[in-house]
Amino acid sequence: MVCFLAFSPRPPDPLSTGWDKLNHGAAFAALTMTALLAFPRPHRALWVVLLGLLAFGGLIEVVQGLVPNRSSEWADLLADALGIVAGTIVTWPLMSAAYPRR
Repeated sequence: MVCFLAFSPRPPDPLSTGWDKLNHGAAFAALTMTALLAFPRPHRALWVVLLGLLAFGGLIEVVQGLVPNRSSEWADLLADALGIVAGTIVTWPLMSAAYPRR
């Protein structure tokens, strides 16, 4: 879903919050929460997930610069990063409760 919305020449209007950066942050917060909870030992996978999603956000921005009617912006990557941080903050208590460190 994220790839479709990121790479389509014009994403569907109903999915817009009215502010592009909020869309980026919400998408990457959801991706972060899903990715962290998908690992059996999320504490060990934390940096891999965070850096992997940040790289994914960067790749999206590079490719968007090549897609007609789309543009690449540093502010979008910053919004992605803030979404990753927000998703981690929300998910951390769940991870700690479900997967206590040994």
